[in-house]
Amino acid sequence: MSASAKGFVMMSGGLDSQLAVRVLQRAGAYVETICFESPFFSADTAVKTAAALGVKLHVIDFTEDILSLIKDPPHGFGGAMNPCIDCHATMIRRAGELMEKSGFDFVATGEVKGQRPMSQNSQALLTVEKTSGLKGRLIRPLSALFLEPTIPEVEGKIDRSLLLDISGRCRDRQIALAKEFGIVDYPSPAGGCKLTEESYSRRLEDLMSHEGFDDHLLLKLLSVGRRFRLESGTSVILGRNGEENELLSSRAKDMPLSQLFVPSHEVSGPTALVPRLVASGDDKIVQDLVDAYVKGTTEKDRERFRPLQIL
Repeated sequence: MSASAKGFVMMSGGLDSQLAVRVLQRAGAYVETICFESPFFSADTAVKTAAALGVKLHVIDFTEDILSLIKDPPHGFGGAMNPCIDCHATMIRRAGELMEKSGFDFVATGEVKGQRPMSQNSQALLTVEKTSGLKGRLIRPLSALFLEPTIPEVEGKIDRSLLLDISGRCRDRQIALAKEFGIVDYPSPAGGCKLTEESYSRRLEDLMSHEGFDDHLLLKLLSVGRRFRLESGTSVILGRNGEENELLSSRAKDMPLSQLFVPSHEVSGPTALVPRLVASGDDKIVQDLVDAYVKGTTEKDRERFRPLQIL
């Protein structure tokens, strides 16, 4: 080979992204890794994994990018509010910006052709490459032999013969490769993105329709508590346990218009955080709601609030 290529591998922390690092290193490339984080997905696993692999990790905030895509996804959503194709393409585009700034040669992912029927089929892979603007610079080392050679391969900076031809949903080859490379710590296959969850997406859609996305604290609280939307538009977050009650009380300090509600009597029960009361009289409804969920109440006590609950 005439020279060694330098590139960034998109690091989720899963097995495929770890294998992408090792396969590219074996093929003669120098790699660093990139991970994106937002209220909907964390960088925690990638941080741990990059350290175990001994590669440098760049963590990039992706919040504004993903919020923009949720509002207007050019290629639509998946099964919930997950704009997977556009999200992935935007991540790769941003990685490409860092690639150019760093004088590197490529961006790589751990994608496997056909592993995910919606986002990793042949057409989706081509769409992501085109949308990201990285044609010829985007390498999928685990499925590279099914795809056209990239510029670093053509230039002899990466040994194409050491790239792979994995396809489909069976993971036997990945598991065998993990053993070969000494990779023992990897999570079970999962999306890792809350936007793929239907119940979470319903909460997000409700937030987008009412408060919007300007307050990132509300985004961070979407997984917390039972959620209710009063007829006036007032939002209520009801703690389900002591830990959530404490979290809601803590978050209220950073929300100037918010109000906290606790049970009327000295009994064990939930704390309710109301980001903003919309109408007069809502305070009484919220208090009744809190009291309906104190210890010892029954489903019948809560019946009238069921139509207001966001599942």
